[in-house]
Amino acid sequence: MEEMYTVKVGEATPAAGGKPSAGPVYRSIYARDGLMQLPEDILSPWDFFSGAVKQYPKNKMLGQRKVSDGKAGDYAWLTYEQVNQKVLKIGSAIRSLGVKPGGHCGIYGSNCPEWIMAMQACNSQGVCYVPLYDTLGANAVEFIMDHAEISIAFVQESKIKSVLSVVQKCRAHIKAIVSFGDMASELKRDAEQLGVSCFSWEEFSSMGKQNYELPKKQKDDICTIMYTSGTTGDPKGVIITNRALIAGVMTTEHLLKVTDKVVAEDDSYFSYLPLAHIFDQVIGNYCISKGASIGFWQGDIRYLMEDVQVMKPTVFCGVPRVYDRIYTGINQKIQSGGMIAKSLFQYAYNYKLGNLRKGLKQHEASPFFDKIVFSKIKEGLGGRIRLLLSGAAPLPRHIEEFIRVTSCSVLVQGYGLTESCSGCFTSIANVVSMIGTVGPPVTTIEARLESIPEMGYDALSNAPRGEICLRGDTLFSGYYKRPDLTEEVFSDGWFHTGDIGEWQPDGTMKIIDRKKNIFKLSQGEYVAVEVLESAYMQSPLVTSVWVYGNSFESFLVAVVVPEKQAIEDWAAQNNKTGDFAELCNDLKARMYIQDELNKTGKKLGLRGFEMLKAIHLETMPFSIEKDLVTPTFKLKRPQLLKYYKDRIDQLYKDAKMGTKQ
Repeated sequence: MEEMYTVKVGEATPAAGGKPSAGPVYRSIYARDGLMQLPEDILSPWDFFSGAVKQYPKNKMLGQRKVSDGKAGDYAWLTYEQVNQKVLKIGSAIRSLGVKPGGHCGIYGSNCPEWIMAMQACNSQGVCYVPLYDTLGANAVEFIMDHAEISIAFVQESKIKSVLSVVQKCRAHIKAIVSFGDMASELKRDAEQLGVSCFSWEEFSSMGKQNYELPKKQKDDICTIMYTSGTTGDPKGVIITNRALIAGVMTTEHLLKVTDKVVAEDDSYFSYLPLAHIFDQVIGNYCISKGASIGFWQGDIRYLMEDVQVMKPTVFCGVPRVYDRIYTGINQKIQSGGMIAKSLFQYAYNYKLGNLRKGLKQHEASPFFDKIVFSKIKEGLGGRIRLLLSGAAPLPRHIEEFIRVTSCSVLVQGYGLTESCSGCFTSIANVVSMIGTVGPPVTTIEARLESIPEMGYDALSNAPRGEICLRGDTLFSGYYKRPDLTEEVFSDGWFHTGDIGEWQPDGTMKIIDRKKNIFKLSQGEYVAVEVLESAYMQSPLVTSVWVYGNSFESFLVAVVVPEKQAIEDWAAQNNKTGDFAELCNDLKARMYIQDELNKTGKKLGLRGFEMLKAIHLETMPFSIEKDLVTPTFKLKRPQLLKYYKDRIDQLYKDAKMGTKQ
């Protein structure tokens, strides 16, 4: 009999009074007798850090590579004790400028030790920290500084000019700008002319001489306001209380206990996912609570894997785009090898996958092949990785399986939002049947599905599908200064996520789409666009796919970023010459990629109206810099349409002309 990972704790409700039907309420099997209780002695994230300082004072805490003559060397580390001394000085300097408990400070820059120290300094004084980041749009920094009433902005040197450019419009609240490093004299002069004090990191730290008594903290106090827009581009502040962040950390702890992969003081975590997002925040706080080390990347994607190999972390978090690149890179190396090497790899892969399916744990499934075949892949991630985490978007099934088999470490996939303080569903390591799902609910929340009749999703059917709704301790308390938005997403005590899920027979959840990413074609067919993109992305010939359609057209088109090697291989086989850009403009190359994508779609059961009738081949990846993807690489559909509108119009025109002929 198949093992169940959820228990029913509430009955389904029929449609009534204009409200759709909703399925039963479920909890994790590990919370069958009630949601997990939060520890009474932890009142704020400061308790995680201060507790670790007492227990692990000499442990390495924060590390960054030393750069000399433009070259990055080994990691230099600060201990918990050293970080604590710096944090208390920064915290008292914040108070010396008149920022009281409950006030707001901004933090703006790439992940680095100063980012964490500024965050902990705010935590020490009961001050709310507000991450700033400019990938929400050109005016996001100005909007957040003004909307969140930021008093002090801690800023990376390279970002200071962009902050100064908006200070004039935020002068009602801003008192000072503090650089993560030095402060150029001309920038200091410009700031002072605007009536804002500017300090280097050391200057500001030296102001913290008075030992302010640490304020009493409450779990319901606001810890942070994290601005998010999903894919719409309209920033909204998500209010996260101490209670919610504590719950996020404790659910992470419980999840890893279940699989005997709990983080310990000798573990090290590689931090590169933006600290302005909740995923890295929660994992970082969890690692701090255990006395583990956090090492940071250089802030340049070109050197990401080099940083990993130098640091040699044991814990690595990624988003599907990152794991896809790892998967593609490994596959290319395998395919370029000899027939004997490819055959050995496939035999080892099938053997280990078979053992994993039988229930053997990662380290038991194939120690021999781990050593002689898969160890090279593990070395690519530094050689010490034992825990991989994936979030931000569904991880394609074939990539999840591949990473689980070849990485020599366990992989846990989760689903969450800023509003749920990171993970609200998480799969369980070593349970291979959960591949393709995000697992059961975490132990601090309850979940149910709500029907969407107009889309054909029925939460009461034999295969329950509908909008995922949540309630519990990890949820945010509302949108800052936007009760209207808060009211939109909360109904009868349930938070409506906007994501569409499907309960699996074993009680795990599969994410199948986003409510706002469903549209109707002119002939009445509904299209779940993320499902299609996920299917087409299973083709090894492409790196990115954006599918577009609307209610005025009867078919779909797409912008596709092909794998360069795939196009070059096609050119060699067809006696075509030219560089990558020229080949992407070749009509026959486009038709080749389009046909291969549609073949993939047909194999995966896509219907006729879900096939692509025309595509544009794009040579450059969709980027954050062009505002086409979020920092976690989710497609920003309105921005993509604006950027490619001329191309889209031409694709429809060409496809219709082709149909007439």
